[in-house]
Amino acid sequence: MSQEETCRFDAAQVHEQIVAILRAWGMPDESAAATATVLVDTDLSGIDSHGVSMLMLYEKLRSENRVRLDAVPRVVRDAPAFAVVDAGAGLGHPAGLHALELAIQKATVCGIGAVAVGNSHHLGALGYYVRTAAQRGLVSLMMTTTRTPVVAALGGTTPILGTNPIAFAAPRAGGGELVVDMSTSVVAMNKVKAYALSGRDLPAGWVNDALGNPVTDAALAYSLLTTGEGTLSPLGGSSPETGGHKGFGLSLMVTVLSAAFSGAALPLDDAGSDNLGHFVLVIDPASVAEGGETARYVDDLLRLMMRDEPDVILPGDPEAVARASRGQNGIPIPESLLEHLRAICGRAGTGMILTPLG
Repeated sequence: MSQEETCRFDAAQVHEQIVAILRAWGMPDESAAATATVLVDTDLSGIDSHGVSMLMLYEKLRSENRVRLDAVPRVVRDAPAFAVVDAGAGLGHPAGLHALELAIQKATVCGIGAVAVGNSHHLGALGYYVRTAAQRGLVSLMMTTTRTPVVAALGGTTPILGTNPIAFAAPRAGGGELVVDMSTSVVAMNKVKAYALSGRDLPAGWVNDALGNPVTDAALAYSLLTTGEGTLSPLGGSSPETGGHKGFGLSLMVTVLSAAFSGAALPLDDAGSDNLGHFVLVIDPASVAEGGETARYVDDLLRLMMRDEPDVILPGDPEAVARASRGQNGIPIPESLLEHLRAICGRAGTGMILTPLG
């Protein structure tokens, strides 16, 4: 299968397009702008699976009355260093940003702050959230449950867990951040969708059908995942010999931290709303270490990794390179996705304003 040709678009215009669609769907201006910022930054970072293409899922959730786009997150339990937020069955981006800011406020006072979120939906790639905290000199950890069961328990064959991602970030001395952002499955489900939209085949081992056979046709694989007829491998693969038990264990940890405190859904819950759970932890290094000591340690650690090894790729490096390139040259969007966006704009009653660069 050949890779589809793409056009490139200015990030500010992509942001404007997303805001126009979200506002037409009834999302308040501030929430629409914040959501668009997360999506565009994700596309700029080269994570095409979680950027503007997510509007396809969000429209589906809206058409099924599963999401409240006018929802306003609210604190339902509060303590000096911990809180629980109800997202009001809205999209996760406003709730995730609200939780992050609340955790930062608590960390400023207590040295550490944790916030759990329930009754939420998809909140995009986690790297954006933790990276913005690191840019403010803070260490942060964030994780979330996900909507579609696509990963079997180790030794099982039934899709029961989501991709359940986890992200971590810490500031470096002199600027920059260490950012670790990953799913606890071998790959995110939306990356399979991105491969399908761009006409690329999947590597063997990402997706298996119900009989355990590898599926490399991305469109077929995505269809199987959405209908429960296929599974993603856990991080490490499908057997203990390759470390699959570690990815399975991490996914269970993410589920507990993200959902148990906030009353979010168990796997396979079939209620009318997704009721996803998120968890964010923020640490203010200044509360336990002298000014800049933690950031210097992180910087020394990363420099050590690269000593006499110029080809080492640090976590977050590919995304930083993509942001520099796409910030200058534009965000690539394949024609198949543009067709979906035109249709979404038509159904929303808003104009398609995206114009290719050059």
